Amino acid sequence: QVQLVESEGGLVRPGGSLRLSCAASGSISIIYAMGWYRQAPGKQRELVAVITRDGRANYADSVKGRFTISIDNAKNTVYLQMTSLKPEDTAVYYCNADFEYEYGLREYDYWGQGTQVTVSS
Repeated sequence: QVQLVESEGGLVRPGGSLRLSCAASGSISIIYAMGWYRQAPGKQRELVAVITRDGRANYADSVKGRFTISIDNAKNTVYLQMTSLKPEDTAVYYCNADFEYEYGLREYDYWGQGTQVTVSS
């Protein structure tokens, strides 16, 4: 039994900041990577940022320089610090994890429930 528990998003003004978190819990032996994806109405789900357990991070071009992803391996938690938010950042943000269960099975693509982030004045 594994859960990805995301923090609440919310409504922020353009230029504002918001931090998201996602905590993985349950029968996990090791997490290889965690990331954030987002989906806006009428658009495909897209990668926002991903980070490996050793701290290697990749970002979508649209968020480079504005968002920072980090991971706390001891807590199995990934964070997304969002700054200089724009209306086009409005989307449902989904946490994703790549991990191994305690009994040895690899889970490559496990999703959180999603949290709404709205950027509007």
